[in-house]
Amino acid sequence: MKTKVLMVCLGNICRSPLAEGILKSKVDSNKVFVDSAGTAGYHVGNAPDQRSIDVARKHGLDIGFQKCRRFSEMDFTEFDWIYVMDRSNLSNVMDLAKNTEEMNKVKLLLDEVNLGIKEVPDPYYGGVGGFEDVYQMIDMACEAIAKKLN
Repeated sequence: MKTKVLMVCLGNICRSPLAEGILKSKVDSNKVFVDSAGTAGYHVGNAPDQRSIDVARKHGLDIGFQKCRRFSEMDFTEFDWIYVMDRSNLSNVMDLAKNTEEMNKVKLLLDEVNLGIKEVPDPYYGGVGGFEDVYQMIDMACEAIAKKLN
C-alpha cells in the first residue's frame, strides 16, 4: 500500500506545487503518492504560477502539467500526511478536521527541518528571488520527509 502525502498552500499555484514536484523527485513513486491542493479555490484547474514552473525547471523538475485544486474534507480520508506551508493554511485545514485522527495527519512543512522559521513564505507578490528562496526551503523539508518515507 502506498503512503499518500498532500502538500497544501493558499492557492495551490506557488508553494504546494513546488512541494509536490520536489517530493515526487525524491521518493519511489511505487511506494509514495504525492499531490497538492490549496485552501482557497481561486485558481482551480489552472497550472501553477509561471515563476514556480520556472524555478522548478531551473532545478530539473517539470511541474507545468499540474492542475490546481482545492483542499476538501475527503483529503483527510485519502492522505496519510498533510503538510501545510504556513499557520493560516494550518488553521484552514484544521477547521475542516472532524476528529483527532484527522488533526494528527496535519503538520507544518518546515517542522521537518530546523531552519529557524516555521512557515514557508508566500512568494506570490514578491520577485523571482523569493521563488528560489522558497524552493530551497521546501527542498530541505522534502529531503527530510523523503528519508522517512524511503
